[in-house]
Amino acid sequence: MKILVFWDIYGRIGRKALEKEISALQSKHNPDFIIANVDNLTSGRWPVEKHVLELEKLGIDVFTGWDHVFDNLSNIEAYLGKDESKLLRPMNFFEQDHYDIPGKWYMIIEKNNQKLLIIHIMWHVFMNFHLDSPFLRTEKLLKQLKNEWVEFDASIIDFHVETSAEFYGLAHFLDGEVSAIYGTHTHVQTNDDSILPKWTAILSDVGMNGAMNWVIGADYDSVKKRFITGISKWLISQNLDTNYVVSWVVFDIDESWKCRSIEKIRINSKL
Repeated sequence: MKILVFWDIYGRIGRKALEKEISALQSKHNPDFIIANVDNLTSGRWPVEKHVLELEKLGIDVFTGWDHVFDNLSNIEAYLGKDESKLLRPMNFFEQDHYDIPGKWYMIIEKNNQKLLIIHIMWHVFMNFHLDSPFLRTEKLLKQLKNEWVEFDASIIDFHVETSAEFYGLAHFLDGEVSAIYGTHTHVQTNDDSILPKWTAILSDVGMNGAMNWVIGADYDSVKKRFITGISKWLISQNLDTNYVVSWVVFDIDESWKCRSIEKIRINSKL
């Protein structure tokens, strides 16, 4: 099973760059499943339903976020709540009967007689959220699925995380329990792709799809005031430079859930 993962499609340039490159990537790698992170999909801040549906038409099977999706909840809440929604939100919010948090946090998708489990979780260090332990919540879900005899051929986790320490901690905690774990959020593709002793593949950040001359995807001049003054109220604008970067990773997983190879690639080009 081949799983193609795109990280953070940032704003208009990220969407256009992916639209330009995805057909060639599909032909080259022939993936069974495609996953994309859309935390900054619209104007570099959040996804709206219109743009998510546009990416669905390109052949993307599942979308993940996360910390910015709730910044504009009114424009995505209806889609999150639909049964047919392909957008996942993190699993480890504190669930209560009094407050309904919209959206699914895992999904099993089936194509060509193969089933893939996708789980989305988030850590709280340097994030504006207080969350339940991703370690315990993931362990609980995997045990639940096992006890319910839920079948799937491979499993993968998008861990939305700021620091590599938390990523590596969870990766080793789940080694042998899932096929692959990749990190999202920092927008910088890391060079630490590896396969752990029990055959779980890891990459602490997949990278970004958007403008090449950027500060995490944003226009430098719009963030300079924040750096210089320390005041966070200044509006950050997306970078509309037509030079772009597209980053992705391909996980190749065998019939025993084990990841046999990781291919990490980055394209620099121009619209």
